Amino acid sequence: MKPKPMVALVGRPNVGKSTLFNRLAGSQLAVVHEMPGTTRDRLQADTEWNGVAFTVVDTGGIEVYQPKGSRDVSPLAEGSIDFVPQIRAQALIAVEEAEVIIMLVDAIQGLTAADEYIAEILRRTNKPVFIAANKADNAERREAAVEFYSLNLGEVFPISALHGTGTGDLLDAVVSALRRAPAPDYETDQDEEALKIAIVGRPNVGKSSLVNRLLGEERAIVSPLAGTTRDAIDTRLVWEGMPVILIDTAGIRRRGKIAPGVEKYSVLRAMKAIKRADVVLLLLDATEGITAQDTHIAGMIIEEMKSVAVIVNKWDAVTKDTYTMNVFTEKIREQLNFLPYVPILFISAKTGQRIGQIIPLAAQMQEERLVRIPTSELNRIVRDAVERHAPPSKAGKRLKIYLAQQVRTDPPTFLFHVNDTRLVHFSYERYLENQIRQEYPFTGTPVRLSFRPREGRLT
Repeated sequence: MKPKPMVALVGRPNVGKSTLFNRLAGSQLAVVHEMPGTTRDRLQADTEWNGVAFTVVDTGGIEVYQPKGSRDVSPLAEGSIDFVPQIRAQALIAVEEAEVIIMLVDAIQGLTAADEYIAEILRRTNKPVFIAANKADNAERREAAVEFYSLNLGEVFPISALHGTGTGDLLDAVVSALRRAPAPDYETDQDEEALKIAIVGRPNVGKSSLVNRLLGEERAIVSPLAGTTRDAIDTRLVWEGMPVILIDTAGIRRRGKIAPGVEKYSVLRAMKAIKRADVVLLLLDATEGITAQDTHIAGMIIEEMKSVAVIVNKWDAVTKDTYTMNVFTEKIREQLNFLPYVPILFISAKTGQRIGQIIPLAAQMQEERLVRIPTSELNRIVRDAVERHAPPSKAGKRLKIYLAQQVRTDPPTFLFHVNDTRLVHFSYERYLENQIRQEYPFTGTPVRLSFRPREGRLT
């Protein structure tokens, strides 16, 4: 089935596209900041108005750009100029994919040469275009917005994305245009059923490159500069009939190195991406090895009880011999000794080495995460474990396990009914977990073991 119709928000930097996107999406999905060039990749969110469902796409600002040497280069904020061609390209891709386009302009600044440049691009699309004159917070600005009719694109709607003023009229017009457009087959909302895979790691380890390689297209901006991805970006695909959502995130720096403002918000969104993911891929840089920050991020993932795989990227750039992979694996196991069950995969997003194993591995992890062990089978495993290694005792009193039950999946959680919870030593708890994993590996997935006092016998 075709996806939901798409509505693209375009315009020059800092006219309020991300603010309008957040209002339409109903949540703070895009980083909003007064610095131009904050939104660099396309962000998507499903929304609905008057019974019509559609996908709204936020884009980076289309900046008027000229090659070096030209005197007419339009400035971006310091440190962002390297992204101008790519930001524009991403915005133009969104325009190509959209059924309806909303062009945002600034009612305070008025009509600019950059607005005229963007309007010229949009006129060539032959698609419905609506002009949203943003920041029209008073009658004077709303009256002044009529000058944007000179762009010859379509109706002008004075709005305030921040306060919501005028957005209803704008959406009425958008929905009317969508209804007139050829009706696509709406895709049912499969987000609940989709396998959500978050890709996390330190800055510049190749997260966006990996997403692009998995997709086979340049969906996310890739740059050698650290900190390129600022928002958590959802991308949908289908793998062997299974819906998958890839969540590319901003690099997570050490707390002391997180700059205030935009970068801080981006890291918070990366942490939220971990919370809503089913499986998390912790991406490492093979040329740098595992670092303390990698270990810290792994701890964040486990705190959320998420399934995790360690993906070692840039393996093509490592000088190797017969033992290199084994040595690297041992170092990872040593640093991540609290994750002995985590799978490790060595890849190259650049060359495509072992890329085809990633989604199957994530799907396997999710499948095992949802396994429920029958009570009789679980108690057989526990009885065998007790026979092999007797429970500990304290002051002449020995731990007795009467009954074991799996009380939930996602994550797998096991309840043990015992005679005295004070007799449960962490080493024996780990032993019981390992015995369960021998028959039910729960690959990459943390499990919970809890103990409750009860009288009775093990059944």
